[in-house]
Amino acid sequence: MRARLPDRKGHRVERLLPFGVTASLSTDHPEVAVTLYPAGHILGSAMILLEHPEHGRLLYTGDFKLRPGLSAELCETPRADLVIMETTYGRPGYALPPTEAVFANVISFCRSAIADGATPILLGYSLGKSQEILCALAGASLPVMLHPQILKLTQVHEQLGLVFPAYAPFNPAACAGHVVLCPPQAARSPTIRQISRRRTAALTGWALDSGARFRYQCDEVFPLSDHADYPDLLRFVELTRARRVLTLHGFAADFARDLRCRGLDALALGEDNQLEFPLS
Repeated sequence: MRARLPDRKGHRVERLLPFGVTASLSTDHPEVAVTLYPAGHILGSAMILLEHPEHGRLLYTGDFKLRPGLSAELCETPRADLVIMETTYGRPGYALPPTEAVFANVISFCRSAIADGATPILLGYSLGKSQEILCALAGASLPVMLHPQILKLTQVHEQLGLVFPAYAPFNPAACAGHVVLCPPQAARSPTIRQISRRRTAALTGWALDSGARFRYQCDEVFPLSDHADYPDLLRFVELTRARRVLTLHGFAADFARDLRCRGLDALALGEDNQLEFPLS
């Protein structure tokens, strides 16, 4: 967080709480206990569980995923009475394929590009997604270069104990034969565009959308996400055994409606909720 969001004015107050350790929320509310649980989204991402002796257990997920990752802790699912959850992929069509198969296709894409004399450029968020991709390239015998933004955050991960396959800083003059990891927003920068022979691929859950390749203006798209897909959103609700669910972000209203159809008390925060009334 300090690397991504530096506190230049020195106003931020940080309270560090390890996973699974319960503490009082504050001196003003000592009756409320707070515990952090791994969210599985990126390294260090946390869900927050608040417990009150009268009002029960509230779990706020933030971004999360249930699928095991290569560069993040495994998500945990504590029981809760009320869950406030992100629902980025809250429609049934967003069911991601097995991660291993996706990475096998990514590696095949990179090898094919290099064999044709082109430089494969993989587009992924500089925090979390790029480190996952880098871990997946281990054992593929593909030399890798990292865009400066990704390099900075990968080095932070290494300081926190993660081990990655060998990589080098991005050098456009020497990138032939290498796989280049690049943030999506830098894909059309002058630095990247000076690579005359390049093939770009975006790694995103939105690759499941028709026309995603044209939307991202790249040669290929691969369905990889650090968010829970629709089946895992449903599974998460079941695992927490929540009596009430509030949805947030993405297809929040759609997912809340689906939960209501399953007999759950669910509403989307900040959106119009079309309530269903039986005809008889």
